[in-house]
Amino acid sequence: MSVFRGQYQHNIDEKGRIIFPSKFRDIFAEEYDNRMVITNWDQYLMVFPYDEWLVIEEKVAHQSKLRKEVRSFQRFFMSGAVDCNLDGQGRVLIPPTLREYAKLEKDIVLAGMLKVIEIWSKDRFEEEMKKAGSEIEKCTNFIADLGI
Repeated sequence: MSVFRGQYQHNIDEKGRIIFPSKFRDIFAEEYDNRMVITNWDQYLMVFPYDEWLVIEEKVAHQSKLRKEVRSFQRFFMSGAVDCNLDGQGRVLIPPTLREYAKLEKDIVLAGMLKVIEIWSKDRFEEEMKKAGSEIEKCTNFIADLGI
C-alpha cells in the first residue's frame, strides 16, 4: 500500500475545486478507484481513501450509542463526511460546508499524512507548523519509542 507524504501548495478555484498533486492522484487512481471521503477535523479537512474510511465506519459502528462522546464524535466527524471522486483533470469538488468550516478561500496546503491527506488554508497551516515546530521536543519520547 502506498502512503501520502509531502506538502503541496495549491489554490482552490471559484467553484470550490482543488487539483490534487500528481503523486496523490496516482495513488487514488491505482489503489482506490479515485474514491475518497472528506470530512472536517480541528480547523482543517481530512481526506480518506474510501477503503480506509470504511475501516473507521466499522470501528465507530461498534461503539455504544449511549456514550455521549461517541454521539458527539459521530455528530461532528461522521456527519460532516462527504463521498468525493477525482474528476478527469485530477480535481475534487469540496462542498461549501466543508470549505466554510476549514476557511478554504484561495491559497491552500495539502499535506500527506501517510494514510490520509489534510487540506488546510495556507494561513492556518503555517500557524500550525510554527506551533508544531516549537513543541517538537515534547515528541521525543514518542520518537524514541519508534526506535528512531
